[in-house]
Amino acid sequence: MPDRCRKIIHIDMDAFFAAVEQRDFPEYNHKPLVVGGQPHSRGVVATCNYEARKYGIHSAMPASQAYRLCPQAIFVKPRFEAYKEAAASIRQVFSCFTELVEPLSLDEAYLDVSHTSLHHGSASLIAKDIKKAILEKTQLVASAGVSYNKFLAKIASDRDKPDGFYLITPEQGAQFVEMLPIGQFHGIGKATEKKMHAYGIKTGRELKKQSL
Repeated sequence: MPDRCRKIIHIDMDAFFAAVEQRDFPEYNHKPLVVGGQPHSRGVVATCNYEARKYGIHSAMPASQAYRLCPQAIFVKPRFEAYKEAAASIRQVFSCFTELVEPLSLDEAYLDVSHTSLHHGSASLIAKDIKKAILEKTQLVASAGVSYNKFLAKIASDRDKPDGFYLITPEQGAQFVEMLPIGQFHGIGKATEKKMHAYGIKTGRELKKQSL
């Protein structure tokens, strides 16, 4: 099947570990929450909720730094069994829509719905149904990206968070990639982004001009 005819959904659970904690412990709701190391340890942030992100806290940050940014935040240790249980329930939802599922981690996966007859083959409607089914089954919120390949589907799921949906059609794909900031390409971290900027490569269009 030509690449442009494929229908790929990328599902990404929003702030997954933190969301499970807030679901199980409602007293954490509407407060900055950090899952990971304790503030006075050498541990790091596994994830944090969106309230904590407003203070500049992010994954892989030293917990001590997160505490300095937001002393009033709630710090909790990860409960991996609870996250695995939630992930298993989410995979059960996926199986109701397609057998072609590629898990990337506990909180994200690709689903190929190219050949499904659900919603007359509309990947957008299927993605919205998946989001709804996940919420009903687990009380957790997901974002969904839809496109004709995995690269763009993953980019799309990051465009409208949390609880978002974004579609990149085959007609939009080439221009979308050309306009994409280089730091948003999968696998390009801060250090590589800085080096590429030094070479004058800031978008997909500039990257496309480079020879191998």
